[in-house]
Amino acid sequence: MAGERPATICFPFTGDAVGGSYISVLGLIRKLDRNRFTPLVLPQRPDGAVAALFREHGIDIEESFQWSEQNFARRIGPRALIKALGDVPSQLRFLRSRNVDIVHSNDGRTHATWALATRLAGAKLLWHHRGNPSALGLRLAAPLLADQVVAVSQFALPRPGLFSAAGKSEVVHSPFDTTLKEDRAAAHAALATELNAPDDAIFIGYFGTFIDRKRPALFIDSIAALVARNPGSAIYGVLFGEDLDGRTQNALETRVKKHSLTENVRFMGWRKPGSRWIAACDILMVPAVNEPFGRTLIEAMLVGTPIVATRSGGNIEALRDGEIGQLVAPESADALAAACLRYCESPAFARLMAHRAERDARMRFGEEAHARRIMEIYERMLAGKAGASACSQRQAA
Repeated sequence: MAGERPATICFPFTGDAVGGSYISVLGLIRKLDRNRFTPLVLPQRPDGAVAALFREHGIDIEESFQWSEQNFARRIGPRALIKALGDVPSQLRFLRSRNVDIVHSNDGRTHATWALATRLAGAKLLWHHRGNPSALGLRLAAPLLADQVVAVSQFALPRPGLFSAAGKSEVVHSPFDTTLKEDRAAAHAALATELNAPDDAIFIGYFGTFIDRKRPALFIDSIAALVARNPGSAIYGVLFGEDLDGRTQNALETRVKKHSLTENVRFMGWRKPGSRWIAACDILMVPAVNEPFGRTLIEAMLVGTPIVATRSGGNIEALRDGEIGQLVAPESADALAAACLRYCESPAFARLMAHRAERDARMRFGEEAHARRIMEIYERMLAGKAGASACSQRQAA
């Protein structure tokens, strides 16, 4: 236990690309009880985008620790991981010097590069898993090094087995600002003006990085199928996001030209606040497969944008098996297009689903409830008690 002082919770962030997990952590830190927990935010670059995100919200940044540059690799392979082991002594000294009680890691690279030092320092490790349950680290390292695994959805939980972290895992859904509201009419009008589109344009939105799991190419194929089904309407597929390798967008633009959709599909770049642009869209399309728990999907629920998503991963859990949004077969452009067309042809149905989803999201995904759950887990870890089993969490969900 931390004794009389508040427990120190260290949040290291490897790399400098702001993602949904960092927004979730920001919401958690804002709600932490400072009488019980002191957050120690440790971005790899004190002058970078991650540090700026926290500073914008009045959260202090730890600048004393010197990170190794090799940890900026987007993926941790065997060679990079071996190099990262050279950082363990300095990480160990830092954790001990700052009396860190719990390291709360939030992405694969951070799990891989801080888990061993955390264990050697005598601190506890909360492994916050936001990825696929087949992830190598979750399967091979978490059973040995994590004291507790928190998964963002039932889908993301580690699978039970002889060597598994399932027995020390539970689900805590990501937090959202449930007071969020946007003027949908004004946002739609602004987007129409920017694109020189008619007032009655139908905007179908894609939000996220251009990576294969999120299926941006399938989004383009789906817009092509929708335009073919409804040639008389002004349909626009708008992609809000960016690639990570400098090449993917070029391939997507080539695909747009192949479908003769240069007027119908627009690349909007990465913008914030994302909720405003989601609100500008008539429909959010989520073609992703094995998505653990997408933030844009919940943000669409909160701002009243109807959703079409694949019946895959955390989408099923978020949309309550299709009760508050349309779920379709994965990998099917025709199915995605047909579901969008149903919204277009029945505005009353679209409004009903959006209203149900908004009400549900405001009940389920608040920052207060998330922070309370995580603080309960912190207290349990500090008391040395094992986490709830994945099996019991599935039964309780």
